[in-house]
Amino acid sequence: MTPRSSSGRRSLFETSRKGESKDADQSAQNEVLQTATNSSQRRVLHEAAHKLGAPTERSEKRAKPPPRSFEGERDVVADTGRAALVLGALGVVYGDLGTSPLYTEQSIFTAHANAAHATPAGVYGVASLIFWALMVIVSIKYAGFIMRAHNHGDGGIMALTALLARNRVRHGVIFISLGIFGAALFFGDDIITPAISVLGAVQGMNVATPALSHLVVPISVAVLLALFVLQRFGSKTIGWLFGPVLLSWFIAIGAVGLSLVVTDPAVFQALSPSWGIRFLVAHGGAGYLTLGGVVLAVTGAEALYADRGHFGARAIRMGWWCIVLPAVLLNYLGQGAWIIHHPQSVKTVSSFNPFFQMIPSWALWPMVVLATAATIIASQAVISGSFSVAKQATQLGFLPRLRIQHTSRTEGQIYVPLINWGLCVGVLALVLVFRSSNKLSEIYGVAVSGTFVLNTVLFLAVARLLWKRPRWKLAPLAVLFLTVEITFFIANIARVTHGAWLPLAIGLVVSAVMLTWRRGQEIVTRNRSEKEGSLDQFLDTLPHRDPRPRRVPGTAIFLNQNKATTPLALRAEIEHAHAMHEKVVVMSVEPVSVPHVNRDDRFVVTRPGHGLFRIYHVIDRVGYQDKLNVPEALALARKLGLLERNLDLEHADYFLSRIAITPTDGPGMNRWRKKLFVAMARNAASPIEHFCLPSERTVMMGSQVGV
Repeated sequence: MTPRSSSGRRSLFETSRKGESKDADQSAQNEVLQTATNSSQRRVLHEAAHKLGAPTERSEKRAKPPPRSFEGERDVVADTGRAALVLGALGVVYGDLGTSPLYTEQSIFTAHANAAHATPAGVYGVASLIFWALMVIVSIKYAGFIMRAHNHGDGGIMALTALLARNRVRHGVIFISLGIFGAALFFGDDIITPAISVLGAVQGMNVATPALSHLVVPISVAVLLALFVLQRFGSKTIGWLFGPVLLSWFIAIGAVGLSLVVTDPAVFQALSPSWGIRFLVAHGGAGYLTLGGVVLAVTGAEALYADRGHFGARAIRMGWWCIVLPAVLLNYLGQGAWIIHHPQSVKTVSSFNPFFQMIPSWALWPMVVLATAATIIASQAVISGSFSVAKQATQLGFLPRLRIQHTSRTEGQIYVPLINWGLCVGVLALVLVFRSSNKLSEIYGVAVSGTFVLNTVLFLAVARLLWKRPRWKLAPLAVLFLTVEITFFIANIARVTHGAWLPLAIGLVVSAVMLTWRRGQEIVTRNRSEKEGSLDQFLDTLPHRDPRPRRVPGTAIFLNQNKATTPLALRAEIEHAHAMHEKVVVMSVEPVSVPHVNRDDRFVVTRPGHGLFRIYHVIDRVGYQDKLNVPEALALARKLGLLERNLDLEHADYFLSRIAITPTDGPGMNRWRKKLFVAMARNAASPIEHFCLPSERTVMMGSQVGV
């Protein structure tokens, strides 16, 4: 890609290069060089015209870093056709929401039979609660309001957390902790979603051929195991099928629901909120606990927001209003009409399944196959989402380095073995223990409703602290959203004795791990910085050392976490070998709380040192969804004129300062947290693999730092 050049105006790196050709060592002062390149990139569907590709003004030359503050409100700029984006969103965003009709009403009328009776009043009441849950949480909150809060186009609870962290808002530690707990609950939800979805689909065999009911669990286990095994290959070969399959699914469930609704159009009166209110008032505590089943209808609503950066807000909203909402609503109403005309079926709990029972016999097996395909796609989206969240958490400093494999050139197609097999063990254990989507539904809503609450709190914090919206405007939204979501959360907490503690326990454990890692990193960074010392001061002493360091041929690249300190490997080379390479580059990778960093904002290059001991210092700022590849980054910086054209990067040696962390009696963390941090640090992925360094040209030099 060639650098962009404006008419009548030289690009920044051209000016810098010409200045160097006149007098490369004119001044000993640090000179800052910045990139100015064309930000347009080849885009694919799952990038949704990724991402911040709008033309930006050329960065101006500055005397000191950083060149940009990343405070803009740039959004996703889509150049893919709207219809293609909507179709892609169906396959990625709406799998969980779209497959909820498989088990929602089945769970409500079996697990909450004390209140949910197979009478018109009971059916209309349940359908009314489902409809208004969809409207308040999905339509009004996510599609209407929270989608407006984005981190350079990116959405999700980690994006909100990064947005608040970057702006250093008041009580930021509290909001960051809440965001971490919300992300941890996401992993708890990810363990349950594939299990309940696939079980719910395969259980259609009970209706199609009851004699095969004993095969439901083995088939579900086989499908899920194959899904996790295939993750390492990515979904690039079949990803193009996701949208069309889900579109077929929505057409099918909408058509089936409509065929029942036209026979009993009176069911449309369930859309009135009066039926839901009457249901709750008439059944008291039992009616309130029914909300624990109603929340199953909105599982997956978080995906609308989390996948905002892939498809853009408009395409996601269009998919919801034009396809998903009409289809699922017709299906819920159709199930209600079928239950009214078959009240005796509810009493047979083991075989009660209104979703499949209302389907004509000739279409039953095709629907079982289609439902299984839809739930596999939904599970695939959930698993891929967990990979993305883990990667974001790692690059934001909430998790240790994880082994991350890119399964295709398409951005976002990654595979994280540790997360994959951890989810696999959890999902298969749930299937084997609970053996039914009905039983799993009793523990499902806790993580979902808890994430809803935390998302609302963080959104209100963004609106108040960053957007400066007045309290009187935010109060109605806070009351509406939090009243509904806290009500759902409490209704699900009542199921703790039935296993609802499981996703909460997962959330607490994962959040404790993330908070411990973040705190431990802060302590280690402080202690390591004291040991490394100032880079500028170290370079100033080199001409006066006795013996004076001799220069050896070649290029050495030292990776260093702290931008201002001396790499321990460089200090060791000078102090013990009394030598220094002819060309030295100190490279610092700086995570930035935005999803992607434009190339014209990415690098800051300075020239510290004096005379013969002058070096390059490169800061590479990467977003939490960018790929970490140090050799490629340095090659790009050289191509843009920020490094010498004759700098031999192809044969350069890389030096890493690998530190051994030992627990001490110092303050900062409890003893058990220090041991946990040390264990995570020892099992973190190799920095050679993490930064994509050439292993045959990388040297590891050890040191010890206390925590």
